[in-house]
Amino acid sequence: MSNNIGDPGHGHSPAAWTAVVIMLVAVTLGVLFYWFDLPVLVWVSAGLVLVGLIVGWVLSKAGYGVNGPKYSPKEH
Repeated sequence: MSNNIGDPGHGHSPAAWTAVVIMLVAVTLGVLFYWFDLPVLVWVSAGLVLVGLIVGWVLSKAGYGVNGPKYSPKEH
C-alpha cells in the first residue's frame, strides 16, 4: 500500500502559531505565579490560555488558518 499524502498538514499557520505562543506564555507565567504563590495571577494566566484559544480561532476564521485564503504554505 502506498500513502499518497505528501504533507498531511500539521497546523503550521499564522493562526496556529499565534495561539500556541500565547498559550505557551500563559502556561509559563502560570507556573511562575504558582511558584511565587500568587493564586489570583495563576487564574489570570489560565484565562490567558483561553484567550490564546479564542485568538487562534478568530485568526483561523479570518483566513489565516491552514486552508484559509490569506495563508500560503511554504516548502520546507
